[in-house]
Amino acid sequence: MFPRIFDRYLVRQVGSATLIGVALLSGVMVLGNVYKKLDELLGNTELPLSVILEFVTLVIPFSLIFTIPWAFLTGILLVFGRLSADNELVSLRMTGMSMTRICAPVFALALLLSGICLWVNVTLAPAAKDRMKRLFYEVAVQNPETLFQEGQVLERVPGYRIYTGKRDDKTLRDLHIIKLDENAAAGSYIHARRGLIETVPGKLDFTMLLKDVSIETMPAKAGKTTPPEMPKPLGMKEFPIEFPLSSLQKDAVRLNASMKRTSALAEEVQTWRDTFTGEKLTDVTRSLSLTELSKRYSFSLACFTFALVGIPLGVTAQRRETSSGFALSLITATVYIVFIILADTLNDKPAAMPHLIMWLPNVIFLGIGGWLFYKLSRK
Repeated sequence: MFPRIFDRYLVRQVGSATLIGVALLSGVMVLGNVYKKLDELLGNTELPLSVILEFVTLVIPFSLIFTIPWAFLTGILLVFGRLSADNELVSLRMTGMSMTRICAPVFALALLLSGICLWVNVTLAPAAKDRMKRLFYEVAVQNPETLFQEGQVLERVPGYRIYTGKRDDKTLRDLHIIKLDENAAAGSYIHARRGLIETVPGKLDFTMLLKDVSIETMPAKAGKTTPPEMPKPLGMKEFPIEFPLSSLQKDAVRLNASMKRTSALAEEVQTWRDTFTGEKLTDVTRSLSLTELSKRYSFSLACFTFALVGIPLGVTAQRRETSSGFALSLITATVYIVFIILADTLNDKPAAMPHLIMWLPNVIFLGIGGWLFYKLSRK
């Protein structure tokens, strides 16, 4: 009866190795990237535990894009290397089973994992990336005081650079504020002994009421014959500053190709119009959408491609050691991903056809894997 005992055994071995690999690799990638991405997105902002947990959850889909194929490849190399070293494959071949029939459950598992990767690439990861970008805006709107960290310079508020000495809830002390001009140069310097954050329900912008303020306006650039003027400090008891969080909202809702729905990218490629703004696409912007669309579908085939390549490599290597199988999988996955990185690098150069380069690793590895598997079947 199908499935046979060996089919179930092989699926269990490869499947369990893949699950363990996904858990370990995802843990390493999440821990290695979560703090980096948090710093890029939110700087040194002190966040509630719920926000941090949500951020970690949003990072996981990006790790699954890479860890599922890589763990599957590693599992195949380890399992088939052991089967070959123990001569179990020879025993199966002696019963009259072809190599194709022996590997059928692995190919079925590869198709299942490719379907999961398709869902992650096409639906889950773009939505997570879009949500991740909006996270900073929501944190800033709900708790603007968390933006100001003791001993840190805040650069996320447009037009300002703000250093906070001490913070007690919404009361800030020893504030050093540089207001930037249109050229992003220092326009004025403000020092305040104390500042109080005032928010209005329903209003995006918030006001900081500064106490015991000293303001210095930066002088205009001196000419060849005109000596530079010294800034003249202006002292004030109170001075309010309104911080424009509404400008952050514009950045939060702006989408790039990696954040858009797959259906929206397909529509842009066909109509040459941005689905968010309605503007006509240029050759470069259309290339970005087309390359991202190709990347999502191409990378979804990695599990099946790695199955076709990994089985002959695992049998040929005939290694029992875990380190050998992991090293072989690392080399194979690295070569595969290099093509993806190359296409991503060239995605703004339509003449290089980066959308076709995205499919190149699958074409090459399927060809190599098919040839190796054919040779293996003929032995």
